[in-house]
Amino acid sequence: MKVLVVLPLNERQKEKLEKNFWHKEFIYCMPEAVTREMLAGVEVILGNIPPQLLKSARSLKWLQLSNAGTEGYCDGALPEGVILTNATGAYGLAISEHMIGMLFELQKKLNLYCLNQAAHLWKQEGHVRVIQGSRVLVIGMGNIGTVFAQKMKALGCKTVGIKRRDGRKPEGVDDLYTLERLEQQIPRADIVAMCLPGNKDTYHLMNRERIGMMKKGAVLLNVGRGSTLDTEALLEALQEERLSGAALDVTDPEPLPENHPFWDMKNVIITPHSSGGFSLPETLEQILDICIANLECYLVKRPLRNVVDFKTGYCQ
Repeated sequence: MKVLVVLPLNERQKEKLEKNFWHKEFIYCMPEAVTREMLAGVEVILGNIPPQLLKSARSLKWLQLSNAGTEGYCDGALPEGVILTNATGAYGLAISEHMIGMLFELQKKLNLYCLNQAAHLWKQEGHVRVIQGSRVLVIGMGNIGTVFAQKMKALGCKTVGIKRRDGRKPEGVDDLYTLERLEQQIPRADIVAMCLPGNKDTYHLMNRERIGMMKKGAVLLNVGRGSTLDTEALLEALQEERLSGAALDVTDPEPLPENHPFWDMKNVIITPHSSGGFSLPETLEQILDICIANLECYLVKRPLRNVVDFKTGYCQ
């Protein structure tokens, strides 16, 4: 059995992967170097390859993505019958801490003090805002949203979650609702955090009307996909000072054009979709653990973890 691995593993991690699978053939390659010829005979792929190459993988039975998002892989890219799994559960630590970092930077004006430091300028930037006691609305209660809510709860916030379907309320979440209650909850939130995948159902979920419902002085965070947010409506709300700020790790379009007004706004924090990926080494280690556990299940024909529903793009 051929296993193509397109993860940036070091030698120790390769040994960890192969340890219990010595009778399998592992091929290591970076995604950008994968060719159609290389895919011949490959039964399993660990990591993301360009979706347009997947039709050439005629022996493929299972693709394990290295990210939680499934865009590009659920719309006929995979040969029929191929199992698709994602890396849900690997990103909560990295992205939740990134969100908290951006939030503190914005609320305490640390971005302005960073600019002052670069200019050798000793200058007070005025009042800052407290985070403790805030009402935090988290839209998207997967692993990332749940871990963020739990950490905000630990900081003394009231945490409210929104998810697609009814489910058990996680520890650290005060209230949990489905999307039907979203518009009721938006006006009550001091901080709105978006942790949604990008698909037709989430496109502009936070549209002009819903942005207009936000409490004056509220803050918006987005770490899911830029397409879930109406960029122009957010820009207007910030320019008119209806919102106090926004922290965006994802944008629409992405990359953010160099002439976009967001770059020069003092109440906007921009990071280049860097909260996830492999920026935090522990993330890759967690993805590797998911790959190993799923490979063990695959070989003995047990159900895999994080199997994706092709209709929704979410885990089943």
